[in-house]
Amino acid sequence: MKIAAQEPTKTRRVRRSEAVILFTVANQLFAIAADSVQEIRSTDSLGAAMEIEQQEIPKVRHTIERNHRTYFVVNACVHFGLRVARPTLVLILRQVRVAVLVDKIERMTEVPAIHALPRAFVGTERRWYRGLVYLEDQVIPIINPLGFLTTSEFKRLDGSMAEATSRETFEGAVQI
Repeated sequence: MKIAAQEPTKTRRVRRSEAVILFTVANQLFAIAADSVQEIRSTDSLGAAMEIEQQEIPKVRHTIERNHRTYFVVNACVHFGLRVARPTLVLILRQVRVAVLVDKIERMTEVPAIHALPRAFVGTERRWYRGLVYLEDQVIPIINPLGFLTTSEFKRLDGSMAEATSRETFEGAVQI
């Protein structure tokens, strides 16, 4: 006969669910952590998106200003190498100065677990995704918000913005 106090204690792994936003880009379903998204806007309600002159990073053609902060607008179709569609929404991210053009929001849901990426995901894909989730008989990639632009891409884009600003300042001074 065993006394209850003598039984080894079993540690249970507690699974923590996570709220995600399911969205589509060129008919492909993706998910992103809800707490990574600051705001979801219609592309019509963005106001004045500024076009930037740079050709090195084709997935970024515009910037937007929100709360005194400049965000680089990433076209998700170009980023993921998908058929180019006409996006209707933009996800303004919280952790990075990135806003992502997407086709539509499917819904927000809780996922019970995020699974590690298989080894078949290599190169840039490993930076793009945090993991995979199995939901309603579908395997859906969970986006890594830090994977849309690299540090060097941010530096090049910031340089393009600074160059454009100094050019505008110079042209304004010359016209006087």
